Amino acid sequence: RLTVHPRYDLTVNHQKICTYIADFEYRDKGGCRHVEDFKGVLTPVFKLKRKLLKVLWGIDVEIVTAKGILK
Repeated sequence: RLTVHPRYDLTVNHQKICTYIADFEYRDKGGCRHVEDFKGVLTPVFKLKRKLLKVLWGIDVEIVTAKGILK
C-alpha cells in the first residue's frame, strides 16, 4: 500500500493554512502508517509544516537524508 505524494490539508479553526505533501506514505504489515519525506535541507517552512502535521493529524514524518533516516 504505497502512496506517492500524499496530501494533508493543515487546517486550524476551520481555516486552511496550507497543504503538506509528503514523498511517500505506506502501511507496514502491522497496519501502522509511515510517512516519509526525502530532504537535502530541513527548511524552516518544512519544520513548521511537520510540526503542524504532528499536532493536527498525529503523524510523525520520517525524514530520509543522504546520511540515513532522521526521527
